[in-house]
Amino acid sequence: MRRAAGLLAGLLLPLAAPADDARFTVDDFVRIADVSAPEFSPDGDCLVYVVETANLETDEPVSDLWRVRWDGSDRRALTRTPDASEWQPAYSPDGRYIAFLSDRGGEDAVTQVWLLPAAGGEAEAVTKFPGGVVDYAWSPDSSRLAVIATDPERPEGEKAPPKPAPVVIDRFQFKEDFTGLLTGRRQHLYVVELRSREATQLTSGAHDEHLPSWSPDGRHIAYVTKRGDDPDRHSNWDIWLVEPRAGAGERQLTTFAGADAGPDWESRPAWSPDGGQIAYIRGGLDRDIYYATWQLYVVDVATGATRIAADLDRGFTRPRFAPDGRSVLALVEQSRVTRLSRIELAGGRVTALTAGARFDADFAVAANGRVAVLGGDSAHPYRLQAIERKGLRPIADHNEWLAGKRLAPVEPISFPSADGTAIDGFLVRPVGHEPGRRYPTILRIHGGPVYQYSHEFMADWQVYAAQGFAVVAANPRGSSGRGFAFARAIRADWGGKDAEDVLAAVDHAVRLGVADPERLAIGGRSYGGILTNAVIARDGRFKAAVSGAGASNFLGLYGHDQYVREYEAELGRPWDDREAWDRVSFPFLKAGAISTPTLFYCGERDANVPCHGSEQMYQALRSRGVPTLLVVYPGEWHPITAPSYRRDRMQRHLDWYRRYLGGDQRL
Repeated sequence: MRRAAGLLAGLLLPLAAPADDARFTVDDFVRIADVSAPEFSPDGDCLVYVVETANLETDEPVSDLWRVRWDGSDRRALTRTPDASEWQPAYSPDGRYIAFLSDRGGEDAVTQVWLLPAAGGEAEAVTKFPGGVVDYAWSPDSSRLAVIATDPERPEGEKAPPKPAPVVIDRFQFKEDFTGLLTGRRQHLYVVELRSREATQLTSGAHDEHLPSWSPDGRHIAYVTKRGDDPDRHSNWDIWLVEPRAGAGERQLTTFAGADAGPDWESRPAWSPDGGQIAYIRGGLDRDIYYATWQLYVVDVATGATRIAADLDRGFTRPRFAPDGRSVLALVEQSRVTRLSRIELAGGRVTALTAGARFDADFAVAANGRVAVLGGDSAHPYRLQAIERKGLRPIADHNEWLAGKRLAPVEPISFPSADGTAIDGFLVRPVGHEPGRRYPTILRIHGGPVYQYSHEFMADWQVYAAQGFAVVAANPRGSSGRGFAFARAIRADWGGKDAEDVLAAVDHAVRLGVADPERLAIGGRSYGGILTNAVIARDGRFKAAVSGAGASNFLGLYGHDQYVREYEAELGRPWDDREAWDRVSFPFLKAGAISTPTLFYCGERDANVPCHGSEQMYQALRSRGVPTLLVVYPGEWHPITAPSYRRDRMQRHLDWYRRYLGGDQRL
């Protein structure tokens, strides 16, 4: 995954109050800098992190490394590479180097680990894996790296054929977003000696390894893998241990029959300071798939005994032990917020370290106890802040220019669904709205489905509000943040209860006197596109819809996307349970009931929700003469990343909604 470049360091000048016409524009939509991956220096005096921005000349997102002192001073870019990206930085434990991943080296370069002298100097590649590096971790003595590397496409020294060879597949899951077709190539764990650059392979076989983590004494490496006769058929991830030497035997540490430390959660196993325990995230059994809440567990390294750290039916991610070893810090999700919290291991008490309407995305902990949090809110994209007794103190913000923009306030709302279930959401009134006046309103639906809208900066909402639209958004059943039962309520019944919940959000906005019931629109992407299709198939009130990376005929997606394992766990096989497959495919099977003009869009290479789903719905509406449009973004996977395509998508949304709803004609 590529990360990307930032703004030039400099003095922060006082910003004037936003002018009345300083509205958030489509151009601003691609101007946001994305801050991520903070890591402390060993002495806790500095933080290194990543800033991603859009390179408009190359039309690519690019990332660079930045460094700032704990007090917020001396903020500077460590790399400036417009044609390459650097990401995942980490100081060596002795403080001499900063390691990072990069795709430097030209168009055909693969990702390697690079080292940059912390005192200044030129970066140097320290790995040369032909298949590229996926992940790495420092040894405690700074002499070695644990590296996850991908098998090469062909044996060393063998030239590429003039025409690509046929792709031969014999795997159950044979497709994955960002990778494409999955063959016999796997990713395995290596140890690289920095002095000699020699790499020693520690694992092998028809499986993959992820998320390496060294024990404090350097004698073991923990990592995540799933084994068995066919790992593609299940999600039984476990933590394993191995000594960092050739021929060492592997030891399975966790034995839960479900997901322990699944790599999609980006939550590396965290060793306690004394090396006796590992904190990690546990999911559910295969039948629970993504509906299960991610719980914080601790495993005893010597015995393999596990225990839950906090009996709380909410999602935890990114655990890290506090320096004293008596508590674990982690991100804890509640309804509409995610907060960095401290979990006491003796008793399981959970104490939030941040407060208010915000979303914490990551954090860093120093050996001296300092804690920096990466988070934002509805008016601020992610920024680095220090956690101190008096509250949060700014460290680094790369979107200061937003203070000169006139943003629309985002209001939390709650309302009952048709069956009385309480639903939470948000309402955004247009910039310059007048009390008592109704506005064209867009219902936005999030992806997932197990995800939620939170108190974080939503750039598209600000574009809509600046152009005279109100925005209403809901976290329907199926969303995260409210526990397992709330998420599982839509299991094998997509477009049922969740459709009722998002329609209740529109009814609520109408009752408030904000939404014009004659000028309503709807839109979402991924599962948001799936649910958009379901809503317009059952309710004709919407004058326009935008369905991105969505689908409706799931019989046509079996074997065509990356979710065959999840489909069979939730719906069964199509030939065994046709009723379940027809139930979730009703928007396509009932396309004759759809009258809403709908814009469909997708990424050409998307293996998550392939264009196939959008194409089928587009064809169905085109067949019936319903106004529709299909936009395919060349070369894009599930996320649309090219800045020009992201701008195009935002502009097309606006144009489509204006065409059928109008807008604020004064703009």
